[in-house]
Amino acid sequence: MTDVKTTSGWVGWVGFAAIILILSGVFSLIQGFVALIGSNYYYAVENGTLFLFDLTGWGWWNLIIGALLVLTGLALFTGATWARVVAIIVAALSAIGQLLLVPAQPWWALIVIAFDVLVIYAVTAHGRELATIDD
Repeated sequence: MTDVKTTSGWVGWVGFAAIILILSGVFSLIQGFVALIGSNYYYAVENGTLFLFDLTGWGWWNLIIGALLVLTGLALFTGATWARVVAIIVAALSAIGQLLLVPAQPWWALIVIAFDVLVIYAVTAHGRELATIDD
């Protein structure tokens, strides 16, 4: 008998998750650069502080998370198990970081959190199928 491996159409969700991770990472990088370049150009809650971080700390957080999101999104296309695990962790960290933005920009923060949840769903529910394509 031949070993037939089938994948469902749901494997496209993992590709969607990878693209969303990359886009979210680019947006986070932009937010981080804007926060670091000058607080005059970024909306802050009061006196340059944003909930738990000052604006500079929040900018560095976004730069780090943004770079991790982009790299993880690229790695997710390989279908490697470690990339799926890292994608879940980084998406969760991104969502937690966006909670700090809710007082300043509630709609943007909620949209990013929703996409992070979609990424986590796609990777956890359908990530194994992506690895079987290459086998």
